[in-house]
Amino acid sequence: MGTLKRSGRVETVTDASPEQVWAVVADVTRVGEWSHECRGAVWLDGATAAVPGARFGGSNRLGRVKWSRVNEIVTADAPNELVWRTVPSRMYPDSTEWRIRIEREGDSTRIVQTFEVLKLNPVMDRLIYLVTPAHRDRLPALAGDIRRLGEVAAQQPAVPAD
Repeated sequence: MGTLKRSGRVETVTDASPEQVWAVVADVTRVGEWSHECRGAVWLDGATAAVPGARFGGSNRLGRVKWSRVNEIVTADAPNELVWRTVPSRMYPDSTEWRIRIEREGDSTRIVQTFEVLKLNPVMDRLIYLVTPAHRDRLPALAGDIRRLGEVAAQQPAVPAD
């Protein structure tokens, strides 16, 4: 039996400005507009914005499998980079760090998304591998996500650079 990929990287280029991309990605409540798997998110514990330490709950669905995770913002460097991690719990003792890097490239913007599994016990690895085949290689779905992120961001009103 196989195991899950422990890291990955996808990227796309969009006509949206870095500020437009940031406006969408830093508002975690909008994740359902561009993610194939995360259907929505809500800020937790009084948080209202992406700042280090802020937590949010994400609701996910892939096929018939549904789950929710608590996440914590690790880095919020507007409009350049947002990093968050899934918070280990009794039910889900694993943790993955997600990073979206936003880079101006002439008149366009490059969006780079990476993930790295920080913690995953071997039994859970094999269980996820069996129950969620789409997680065996997430890169095609994640590439679609950031392409949609760029499309959603391009439809945002122009945001002046700081």
